[in-house]
Formats: sequence, C-alpha cells, structure tokens
Amino acid sequence: MPGSLGLYDFSTSGKSQFFPKKKVSRDDEMPYTPSGFFCDRLIRERERRDGEGSLNKPLRFNGQDFNSLRQECLQRKSLFEDDSFPATVESLGFKELGHKSNKEICENPQFIVGGASRTDICQGDLGDCWLLAAIACLTLNEKLLYRVVPQEQSFSEGYGGIFHFQFWRYGDWVDVVIDDRIPTFNNQLVFTKSAERNEFWSALLEKAYAKLHGSYEALKGGNTTEAMEDFTGGVTEFYEMKEAPKELYKIMKKALERGSLMGCSIDVRHFNLVVIQKMTNSAESLESPKKQPTRMYRSLVPARFETRTVTGLVKGHAYSVTAVEEHKESKVRLVRLRNPWGQVEWNGPWSDNSKEWATLSKSEKEKLQHQSAEDGEFWMSFEDFKKNYTKIEICNLTPDALEDDKIHKWTVSVNEGRWVRGCSAGGCRNYPDTFWTNPQYRLRLLEEDDDPEDNEVGCTFVVALMQKNRRKERKMGANLFTIGFAIYEVSGSMHGNKQHMQKDFFLFNSSKARCKSYINLREVTQRFRLSPGEYVIVPSTYEPHQEGEFILRLFFMDYSVILKINIEAYNTKNVHDCKDFSAFFFSDRLYPLQPAPASAGEESEEDQQFRTIFQEIAGDLFSELSTCCECLLLTATLQMDGTGRLNLQEFRHLWNKIKQWQGIFQHYNADQSGSINSYEMRNAVNDAGFRLNNQLYDIITMRYANESMNIDFDSFISCLVRLEAMFRAFQAFDQDGDGTIRLSVLEVRTPTT
Repeated sequence: MPGSLGLYDFSTSGKSQFFPKKKVSRDDEMPYTPSGFFCDRLIRERERRDGEGSLNKPLRFNGQDFNSLRQECLQRKSLFEDDSFPATVESLGFKELGHKSNKEICENPQFIVGGASRTDICQGDLGDCWLLAAIACLTLNEKLLYRVVPQEQSFSEGYGGIFHFQFWRYGDWVDVVIDDRIPTFNNQLVFTKSAERNEFWSALLEKAYAKLHGSYEALKGGNTTEAMEDFTGGVTEFYEMKEAPKELYKIMKKALERGSLMGCSIDVRHFNLVVIQKMTNSAESLESPKKQPTRMYRSLVPARFETRTVTGLVKGHAYSVTAVEEHKESKVRLVRLRNPWGQVEWNGPWSDNSKEWATLSKSEKEKLQHQSAEDGEFWMSFEDFKKNYTKIEICNLTPDALEDDKIHKWTVSVNEGRWVRGCSAGGCRNYPDTFWTNPQYRLRLLEEDDDPEDNEVGCTFVVALMQKNRRKERKMGANLFTIGFAIYEVSGSMHGNKQHMQKDFFLFNSSKARCKSYINLREVTQRFRLSPGEYVIVPSTYEPHQEGEFILRLFFMDYSVILKINIEAYNTKNVHDCKDFSAFFFSDRLYPLQPAPASAGEESEEDQQFRTIFQEIAGDLFSELSTCCECLLLTATLQMDGTGRLNLQEFRHLWNKIKQWQGIFQHYNADQSGSINSYEMRNAVNDAGFRLNNQLYDIITMRYANESMNIDFDSFISCLVRLEAMFRAFQAFDQDGDGTIRLSVLEVRTPTT
C-alpha cells in the first residue's frame, strides 16, 4: 500500500469513493532501487563540497582508513584480515581455490622488485586481460602509476599485512584497503602474477580492483578503457581501424607523449550482436520502429573464447600499446605491443627474431629496447598493425585533441543521474511518448573557442555518458545497457527556463547533435563543436523502462564556457501557492493559528450547502472513513486546532482540493481505467501546483506505481496530500524565506501531518 513520501507511514483499510482501488502487493509497487541510493547521493554531494573524493582527499572505500587500520595491526602485533572482502568463495567466485598470504607463498616477498614495469604483469586463469593490458600501460607513466599504487608500501619494516590502492570511481577518487591474502592453488598464484616469483604489487593491485567490483569473478571480460579510466579519471576515444583517420600514427605518437594510455584488440569472427534501430531524428516521421532500418552493433563479449592465429596474435584479446617509433634511415614506422599473458607473440616482420632487426645498428636496437625473449612484448610495423588489429582505444588524461599540436586548459563538470522505470527511463527518440521524461541537462555555451586560425564560430566540448555499477551488479543479472544521448538547441524565447522540456518540444524540434550510435559500452564519448547558445542534453538507454544509474561528464576548452545544468535535484523550486493556507505545527517554533468562526447570518447559499454536506459526512460515516489512510492524511493536513477533526472552513478547503485533484486525475485518466501512467505523473503533479526535483519524481514513482507503471486514484490523492503537507511544513519553518531550514531532533520527530 502507499507509504509516506519521506514523512510518515500509514496503513490503509478503506477505498476511495471516487475510483475503485486495485489491490497490489508491496513487491509490485516498488521497482528495484539500490538500498539507500538517495541518502547516499546526498551524503556524497556534501562530502564533495568538503573536498572529499579529490586526489588529495580520496574517499575511504567501505569506510576503511588505511593508516588507522595499519596502526591497530602494529599495536596488536597481528596481520590485517579484511572482513569486508574475506578470503571466501563470495570474494572469489570460484569454489576450488584457497587464499595464502605472501609470506606463505615465498620466503622473501617484495612489493616491487627493481621498479614497477610492464613485464611485471602476467595473466593467470582469470579472464581479465583487459585489466592487465591497462596496468601494463600504467607502468609507462610513473606519476600515474604511483597515484594508483601509493609508494612506501613493503613487506619489511612495520609490516601489518595491509595494503591500499587508489582508483577513480564515477567522479570520485577512492582509497581501497586490502589484506595480503591472495588466491592460490597448490601453493601457486592462480590469477595475476609477476615474472619475478617474489614480487606481488600487480597481484595485490588486481585484488584491490576485484574488491572494488565485489569479486574476482566480476572482472571476467571487459574493455581496456574501463580500467584505463578507473586509473586516471581520463576520457576515452575509440578508433576503428577501417575508419581511422589518415594521421593515426601521429595521433598515437602524441597520445603516448602526453601520457595517455592506449590499448588495442582484434575482433573475433562471431559476436553477440546488439540489434538496435536507427534513432529517428526528432523532426522526422514518427513511424513504428519496426518499419525503420536497423543497424548492427558489436558487443564487447565474444561468442567464443580467445583464438590464436597463425601469426601469433590472439583474437578477442586485449593488448597494450607501449611505444610508437620511426626508424629514421628506412622511414619504417614501428609499434610496440604487449600481450598480458607474458608470452605468445607476433611472429611476422619485426618480431623478436625476424631478419629485419639485422638492418639496425646496435645503438638503434638499444634505443628501441629490442630483446629476443618470450615475454609477451614485440614490435611490428605500423602497416601490419593496421592490417591485423581492428580497434584502438586511447584514454586521454585531458580531452586535448590528438590531432592538434596545442595543449588547452579544460574544465570538467561531473553530474550524477538515474533512469527510474516508470518515471525517467524513457528510452531513445524512437519512443516519443516517454523520451521526454528522461533526465535533462541544460547547457549554455557563451563564447567561441579562442582560435584565431579558425574562421568558424563554435565552442568545443566533449560529452561522456557512463553507466554505473553494471559490472558489480552482474551477479544479480545486470548487463550493460545500450546507451546514448542527443543534444537539442533551445530557442531564444526559452533561454533561462529551467523547467523540464515537454513532449511537444521533442516532437517538433530535431536534435542539433547526438552520439554516433547507441551501444552497449560502459561509456559513450564524443567530441562536438556547436555555436554559442543554450542546449539541452538528454541521456537515455535505447529501450525504455530500463533502470540504472549514470554520470554525465562534460569537458570544456575554456573557463569562459559556462555550464548550466538543469539538475533539478539541486535547484528545487516550489511554486505551489500556499498563501491561503494557515500553517500548523506542534512545536516550540510555530503555534496553531485559529480561524475566526463564521457568523451564520453571513453564510451564502453555497456556504449553507457545504454546511449541510459537512453535517452529513461528520456523523457515523466520517467516523468510519477516518480509519482510511487518505482521510487521516487529509484531516491531519487541513485541520488546525490539533483535535483531529475538521471544522466547516477546513472541510470546505478539503472539498475544493479533492475536486481539483479529481479533475486533474480524470484529465490523465483518458482511457477511464481508474489509473494514470506513471510517466504522466510529472505533469499531473505540476498541474496540481507543485514543481519538484528529479529525485522526488523518482521517489513518487517507486512509492506509488505498481508493476504495470500505473498509479490509481487513492495513491494519487495520497501523494498530493503528502506533498501538500511537506511543502506547508517546510514553509512554516522557513521563516526567513531563504529556502533552507535547520531542525532540532525534537522538531524532526514532531508530527507535522
């Protein structure tokens, strides 16, 4: 049954006299949402304002403080055992494995031996080549490496069996603490290991990353860019080899010079296909999606296992790009790559023992660090690289255009959002009835790029839409959604209007820009250049009713470009007219206001009719109805003397309110089914005089909509009554009108309805 909207919970045992109430279970009413989502989000926002989550002040993952825990272990003279990521099947995802501490595996364990290098990463039995390829790239940049792997960690002096690593996690830096127990089988490491038997930094880093995602098993299968971004907080750009620009070699060279991380892969022949239809342009015909042409998009997960080719390369496998060089005399352009297996290399031209190396002098070989060893690292010509690999991924620390020689200053804005089934999970433009309900972000571009060589007026920015927690929730059946976004220009007459754009806007306006495709990646990224003006960005899943969290990152080339995001959750504005209401509170701050009794001689004919109706209802019938949740709420909201009863003036106001709300409900109940679609609830609430933030709209849907995403009349009335009470309560406490209040514990506990 309907519960309270952040206020109080009432049970109901009656039916409204206006429409029959369909009985549904609590499970049917409440779509899935992570526990504590809304409270956690508010807490995070407050922490960010205090600098929490920055590089210098990372969040403590699971609330664990490395220094405090380490000090406790040293005082107790015992090794740390991590209860939040125990050495059990739940953390592994595999039953037949055990855990051993590093000192049980070898006599002289070391954290890092001779400096961290790309040869320290050798893949084990876990299918996380994508992660290890990113770690190998990380070792090429010492500054980045020691941001993720804090220095001064060892197995020697002051050892407490505890380590910590830092990752970028959806807009925040987090510090992850682990113990030293690593999965083993027959006293051998089964997952990531180093070429040196007594070196453990890479295995411990893998464990920390597994803890971040819930288990080792959660790391099976993925995309190198996920880990690259989690190591740097950077933004990724993809290049398909068949569509790569002519200057790709130059782009790769610049990327490595600027500290970018780079990976590549070879597609297998068979893929799990995500078949989606081309998203119609907003002003195009709204034909049935079945009649529109379809496009095929490749999934990240191959339909069969990694396959080794006759050239030594492995299909469906992630590689690190570790160097790009050009032989000056022969003008041959070379690319160095590494297989995270630590073995299995390219055997074609410029491979370790190929004849091409005989043409180079000893000094040139040393410069290229050429070695004839089966260590997983090899060189190949750039032309062979383009022929054999199908995709390259570049994670830039800033979105500086790799085609541009200039380095710009970038401003970044990180915005959290959520698609809620029945409220804000509207799907793509192919679903016009619900597309407009998706979260909307308002963007204002004020000044064009400061580039005197470019005659075209425009503002450059990068949009990156990332879905959250899908890997961690994989054990609950979660998969990556097919996601994308569209950008619409807002006309001059609507500038500064922060209201949610309605359905008609998207029906009659075409998108100004959009992502190239909707695809099932963790993040979809694209660079744009638009004229100064105001725009609205609409991120969405391809299909409607898919519920999940996301972050929307926007990068700008200049501080003069101002971002105005319409995140209503932080710009709540109540336009509900409460001037005619007498505030009621039972607290030491505000006392009840008693209405002046109306004289019988002053009553109009309408007043007399209300008195007659009131007298009829106020008898036994009203006593029976007073057990109904809606009646209790209505009475508590509108009565002012604390007696739990309504006088004539209060009853008249109640009657008018119910008639008004009934009219709104009937307007949206066009099919006379006795319920309204939850996606229409936003407009219905607006018609009732309320302007809410996105979080409240989400809560309303989760609280009152049934499994069919419908809201019946009783639930509709309950919702509006609670909103009425909530706004009246807030306004009564907000005596100075600044939009903020401070309550004591006693005031929070004092009933206001």
